[in-house]
Amino acid sequence: MRYLTLAFTTLLLASSHAAELRPAPADALLLKVNGAIGPAVSDFVERGIERAAGDGNRAVILKLDTPGGLDTSMRAIIKAILASPVPVIVYVAPSGARAASAGTYILYASHYAAMAPATNLGAATPIPIGPGGVTPPGDTGRPGAGSGSGGKDSEAKGDADGEPASPQKAMARKILNDAVAYIRSLAQLRGRNADWAEEAVRTGASLSADEALAKHVIDAVAKDRGELLKKLNGRTFTINDTAITLNTDGWTIKTVEPDWRSKLLAVITNPNIAYILMLLGIYGLLFELYNPGAVLPGIVGAISVVLALYAFHVLPVNYAGAALVVIGIALIVAELFLPSFGVIGFGGIAAFIIGSIILMDTDVEGYRVSMPLILTVAVVAAGLFAATLLLAMRQRKRPIATGREEMIGATAEALDTFSESGLVRVHGEIWSANVNQPVTRGQILRIRKIVGLTLELEPEREEK
Repeated sequence: MRYLTLAFTTLLLASSHAAELRPAPADALLLKVNGAIGPAVSDFVERGIERAAGDGNRAVILKLDTPGGLDTSMRAIIKAILASPVPVIVYVAPSGARAASAGTYILYASHYAAMAPATNLGAATPIPIGPGGVTPPGDTGRPGAGSGSGGKDSEAKGDADGEPASPQKAMARKILNDAVAYIRSLAQLRGRNADWAEEAVRTGASLSADEALAKHVIDAVAKDRGELLKKLNGRTFTINDTAITLNTDGWTIKTVEPDWRSKLLAVITNPNIAYILMLLGIYGLLFELYNPGAVLPGIVGAISVVLALYAFHVLPVNYAGAALVVIGIALIVAELFLPSFGVIGFGGIAAFIIGSIILMDTDVEGYRVSMPLILTVAVVAAGLFAATLLLAMRQRKRPIATGREEMIGATAEALDTFSESGLVRVHGEIWSANVNQPVTRGQILRIRKIVGLTLELEPEREEK
């Protein structure tokens, strides 16, 4: 028993010593977002906020420079900020950076918003695909116009000129009013300028850092991280009904870099990479089906298809475009096996190009399939198709290589001396033959025609 007590005491002392040696967590985590807001960025920010809460960090600083991004990814980030047990500070930096479109919503959702000099925010109008635009019919663009119940009334009554609202315009109005209500709710939650937020959505208004501070859109303008910490010092935030006061004197900040998971997700969800994976998967599976047992194309194709489907699950994909791409590839492959003289192949190329263009259902910067990539793939497919047609045409002009027709013009060797009929050897086979003049044993003859199972021969002409 004494030995057990001694061992337990030693274990407690070792654990206590290890805890003392473990470095204290940094006061704040710094997450850098530079580029379009997408699935990889939202995953990185969400896990960063969870990490800060789990490690005992006092705040999260989100250093932001973005042209905007996907609505679903933006809302995922905002949900993580609103649910965060620690303050989330959005800092638009360095000078020259911007928090446009989706970045403006994220800034409004933050507990504390700051910008570096010579930065800007705004241009938060949602941009749906298709005709009709984003400005609702009869909307003057003034703050408050078309919002609330008035949006439904105007939708039911139609445009200002008395014409019924088209489905595209009605959808544009709904999207716009939803965005207005969303950003106003964030502004009211954080006590920021809700009227200007609505203006940024309805008219695409933008502000510089100093103008944003004057209009109470942000809380501070800070030229660097040190000045930001000074302005944060003493600020009190209420989170989950608990007041949290920051004392930033001597704060340590740890920069969190994207790990392998975030980097892999960023690669996979790149629309160009997802597009290439889809093509690799389809071609790999088709090659495996036409060449059973090749194995490698099937494995590569299956993995590529799964990765592409995952990417399409989190990207704004137009499935009509995806279907056209698949149909186009199927038609191009079918052209190789059907005697359509190019009709099916050209239809497949047309379907492939159209489907590739409309594949991504968004106009967000950085989330469209590159047109040069589409054209390159289309040109390669068209080139292979044209090469196949050319080979087929050349094959049609070649002499027949099998069957009775192939024997016309072939040479035969006389097995005996005869003047009218006898036996000859052709391709290792013995045939009965008729001649119109005497021949000698071993003489080379040429086949003129075949009558039943008898060859009509003539002597081989000697070249001069």
